[in-house]
Amino acid sequence: MKADNGKKYVGLTDDPETRKQQHGNPADWRHWAHPDEKTARQWEKDWIAAGAAGGPGGAGWRYGYMYTIRADTVED
Repeated sequence: MKADNGKKYVGLTDDPETRKQQHGNPADWRHWAHPDEKTARQWEKDWIAAGAAGGPGGAGWRYGYMYTIRADTVED
């Protein structure tokens, strides 16, 4: 059961296609390229501070990604 169903999930990765598959191929998956690690980490912190689920320690930093948590997606 997903307590956060409908909430946004954010994370960082160097391989967005693999992460998308690992999260269950969310239909509203979006990712953005970041120019450097500092900018990427701040982007993630800002979204989490605004109420998104997620956390530091993602699989890289080059891309930030976001999707809506639903019953068929996988959080980590």
